[in-house]
Amino acid sequence: MQALWLENGQLSYRSVVESPTCQADEALIRVLLAGICATDLQLTQGYYPFTGILGHEFVGEVVHAPSKPALVGQRVVGEINISCGDCVHCLALRPTHCSNRRVLGIKQHHGAFADYLRLPLSNLYLVPDNVSNEQAVFTEPLAAALEIQQQYAIKPTDTVLLIGAGRLGQLIAQTLALTGCQLQVVARYPKQQALLEQQTIQWIAETDIQAQHYDLVVEATGSASGFQAAVNAVRPQGTIILKSTYKGDIQANLSQLVVNEIQLLGSRCGAFAPALRLLAQQKLHPELLIDERYSLAQGLEAFASTQQKGVMKVLLEP
Repeated sequence: MQALWLENGQLSYRSVVESPTCQADEALIRVLLAGICATDLQLTQGYYPFTGILGHEFVGEVVHAPSKPALVGQRVVGEINISCGDCVHCLALRPTHCSNRRVLGIKQHHGAFADYLRLPLSNLYLVPDNVSNEQAVFTEPLAAALEIQQQYAIKPTDTVLLIGAGRLGQLIAQTLALTGCQLQVVARYPKQQALLEQQTIQWIAETDIQAQHYDLVVEATGSASGFQAAVNAVRPQGTIILKSTYKGDIQANLSQLVVNEIQLLGSRCGAFAPALRLLAQQKLHPELLIDERYSLAQGLEAFASTQQKGVMKVLLEP
């Protein structure tokens, strides 16, 4: 099969890679669409020393499932964390923090930028018939966006600021808007602003952020300046949720957090089932973010395009 292979920080297209062989509790999946995200870009820049096939946002079709043949022919998406089931975190129902976890296309498990991938059956979710491939490929980042509402009970009366209107930020904005909260989104670029306007979501410039005003601030830029803007914007005894990873260390005035009694929450993966339900109900429209589609053979060009300012979602189609 063909694949995009990362090794020693170098991404390459390989026309011949050994196809995966699934175990009894796994399924072999033909990839229909896969999405390039910021984590994929960070991996090529040394974020984590991964060697193998990249990619974790996908929708595919099951072609082989030894212990569950009824799945063959079904469209699926898949949870990216592959947990052991036996460690202290798994036994405490924290499988995404499994001490021995492998992660699709990120850690010790080949990913979705290929013709085929394999995943445990327990990681798979059927895609509803009325959800298109172009919508389903966003299930993983949508689930991550919805994790915010698992961690913080947002009320319609809450003032909420989202800093960052990129790929993940746009999905977070769509999910937050469903709560009826008083939402503002910091958006720098015209395309980001236009996408928010299309969803009737209010955007503001950085200069319009009100100091110490917001009940909840979601930081989705992954930059030191974005973090500081969040600290300045949240009200005393308010909450900041960090929704992106940071390259290297950042400096912060922790006394400011202590004095103002700010709660700081990290936020990572989320549940797939709620994301799929919202997609089936047509309450979210992530497909609006799709800018370009490339074949796997054009994968290097696709990565280059993804890194251009203003480009939203780039898809790969084997």
